[in-house]
Amino acid sequence: MAHALTNQLPGLTGRPVTGILITGTALAPAFRLPEGWDWVLLPGIGKGSEGYLPRNLALPMHELVPLRARLLQATLAGFRPHLVIVDRHATGVHGELETALRRAQAAGSVRVVLGLREVLDSPATAATEWARVGGPRVVKALFDAIWVYGDPAVYDPVAAGEIPFALRKLIRYTGYLAEGRPPASGTSCMPGRYCLTTVGGGSDGYALARVAVAAAVPDGLGHLVVAGPQMPAEQLADLRQRARPGVKVVSAVEDIVFHIRHAGAVVSMGGYNTVCEIMSTAVPALIVPRIQSRAEQRTRAASLAAAGYLEQHEIGTLTPEFLAGWLASRLGTTVDRRRAVLDGLIRVPQLAAELLQPLIAADQVTADQFGAGQMSAAQISAAGRRAARANGASRVAV
Repeated sequence: MAHALTNQLPGLTGRPVTGILITGTALAPAFRLPEGWDWVLLPGIGKGSEGYLPRNLALPMHELVPLRARLLQATLAGFRPHLVIVDRHATGVHGELETALRRAQAAGSVRVVLGLREVLDSPATAATEWARVGGPRVVKALFDAIWVYGDPAVYDPVAAGEIPFALRKLIRYTGYLAEGRPPASGTSCMPGRYCLTTVGGGSDGYALARVAVAAAVPDGLGHLVVAGPQMPAEQLADLRQRARPGVKVVSAVEDIVFHIRHAGAVVSMGGYNTVCEIMSTAVPALIVPRIQSRAEQRTRAASLAAAGYLEQHEIGTLTPEFLAGWLASRLGTTVDRRRAVLDGLIRVPQLAAELLQPLIAADQVTADQFGAGQMSAAQISAAGRRAARANGASRVAV
């Protein structure tokens, strides 16, 4: 998204873009950023069997949450963004973002967007999470728009009951964030023809990867298994020990889209990003969704399978023999996914420009008045800050 905004927003608004990506995972800065962007790392939170917990710090959650809140407030206050895009959790995992958003709105002109994947969870779980935020009333007060990164013809989270009907007027469907992802190396770590199994981050992908390394593949075909950077070292070592001849197990590849595009067939879990990467190709795919924790991956796999864009299978009944047969039968085939709306990375900058145009126009008027000395002394302090922004780049915080 940062790359898409940097590449397209200047042509839509007449101003360059600078931005910050705020994250709680230390792995994030390994990704290449566009020029003008930087990272802000928060103390991380992970999800355990009893809910969210500090990922690394030896602090109780009641101390970590206020720490994250203060860091968020300082970041938004210092950066003074024109646009804030919040991912998934409207007010943060434990409400730590709400005060930062309210203060940013009170301090000046800013537009705030809630970005949601096309599937959240079961309707009952989603309803509980919306209630924890404060319900539609709080969401309407905090956000100017809700961007849903999907195609309602495939899955409509409002009709499914995952997003409250009262928020429907804020919603804009962008399509899947699939086509136009920035290229990386453009090189493969696999010589010759191969099939691919990928399990996303890998923290819960061992069961699928274990079946994959034991599956036979046709003669002359390799099998690349990407175990994910978050897979525990002992599980990664076990996979390598179990791997059949011709199977290569790696923790990560530099360019996963390139490897998907050049594979004969792909087996994957059902995370949003991996599915989008698959959907941008014509490669046949079998999705084996996560069954623990959330219903998100199962719902996504079922909806895309019903639309004819991929196939799905439950991990509980997946065997090396079934997987070997599926791989052999799908090699040399393609899947037509052109009916799906996959150009979300074009639509997002357009929606951003629509939100920013009134702010840019107002800032420019202020800058002109400030330069001409047409403002009272009482207005100069705030106006000076706005004038400075008007002469610079559009600032985006994600």
